[in-house]
Order: sequence, then C-alpha cells, then structure tokens
Amino acid sequence: MKAGIVVFPGTNRERDMAIALAAATGSRPRLVWHHETDLAGLDLVVLPGGFSHGDYLRCGAMAARAPVMEAIRGFAAAGGHILGVCNGFQILTEAGLLPGALLRNAGLRFLSMDCHLRVERADTAFTRHYQSGQTFRAPMAHGDGNFYADDATLDLLEGEGRVAFRYASPEGEITQAANRNGSARAIAGIYSANLRILGLMPHPEDLVDPLLGGADGKPLFDGLAAALAA
Repeated sequence: MKAGIVVFPGTNRERDMAIALAAATGSRPRLVWHHETDLAGLDLVVLPGGFSHGDYLRCGAMAARAPVMEAIRGFAAAGGHILGVCNGFQILTEAGLLPGALLRNAGLRFLSMDCHLRVERADTAFTRHYQSGQTFRAPMAHGDGNFYADDATLDLLEGEGRVAFRYASPEGEITQAANRNGSARAIAGIYSANLRILGLMPHPEDLVDPLLGGADGKPLFDGLAAALAA
C-alpha cells in the first residue's frame, strides 16, 4: 500500500500519522504539500489533524479550497481510499466529500482526553481488523468535533450503514457522558456512500504502539494495509 499524507499550513499530526502508516506498511508514506496536484501511484490519501490555516473562517474551510483538493476529488471519484482524522474530517465535510458539519463542542470547551469508540461495522477496509460492536480507546483533541447533520441525512447514514464509530463507554454503551462533544447520535466517524472515504474525530494514530500508551488504533492501519496491499 502506497499512502500519501496531505500537509497544510497548520497541520501538526502528519508525523504521528506517518509513524502509524509506516508501522503497518513497512514503508514511509509520502508527504503531499497542499499546493501539489499529483497523487499518481497512491492507494490511500490521508488528511491528518491539526489546525489548517489556523482554523480561520471555519475549521477546514480554507484547506477545502486548496489546489490539492481538486486532485483528491478526482482520486475519490476514481474509487481511491481516503482517511480524514480530526481536522481532516472537518476538511472532508467542508469539501463536500462527506455530509454534515463539525460544530463547536457542547459546552464550548476544547477537549483533550481519551475516549472510547464503538465499531459499528467490521466489513470495511478501515475496520476489517476490528469486530462489530468492539470498543477501543482513542485520544481526542478538538474544539469543533460536534458532528451535526439534519435528521434526513442522519437517517440516510444510519440506513446505509455509513456510521463508522460512535462515542461509547468502555463497555460499548452509548451514553451522554461518553459523548462529550455532543455529536448527533453519538457519531464519531462516518463513511462515504462507497465506504472508501472515512472521516473521524478522535486520533487512532496516537495509539499504535505500547510504548506510546497502547495499540488500540493499530488495527485500523493494519486493516488498511491488508486491504490495499498491491
């Protein structure tokens, strides 16, 4: 699997993502500057976390209009796999590649802590190394992670099996306490209609090695590497 990580001014999680991908694939991913438009040879494009363009206007709004995004739209149209984490998720919604929006957290406070995610389905390239209903730990670090969509869109996501992860207790229960940012229906991550684009707010790339505090996020990257192996 050949992966590329897009870097915008203000991105700060590209090295964490590179470590996670290199551990899964055995090769270093390519860093793609936001002015580049050549994604040839890539199997996976990753939009990592951070504060692209300083979160000016809205989180991800300026990044969604960068030159690289037109290439990413073409990559998506051709069936490429895309992973957007935190600010990357925000960029994907701003670019129209995923529905909904990420609003200010409930309580209007920046949240930096661990959370637990429940896997809603385990038959995608991103979740094939998890089990449906399994919970895993992942750090969150965001001020605008409150997923919002209108009821019709939420019903569509539910009906098409496009909810990837929900905030849950360690035992897998969906509770208000577990859904700290107030996301609609406790949604932490969603897929595109073809299940090849995933956006999520927490950071699985920060838990890929016991030396880093755990390896709960490693199955996501190992699954991708297996699914997209040449």
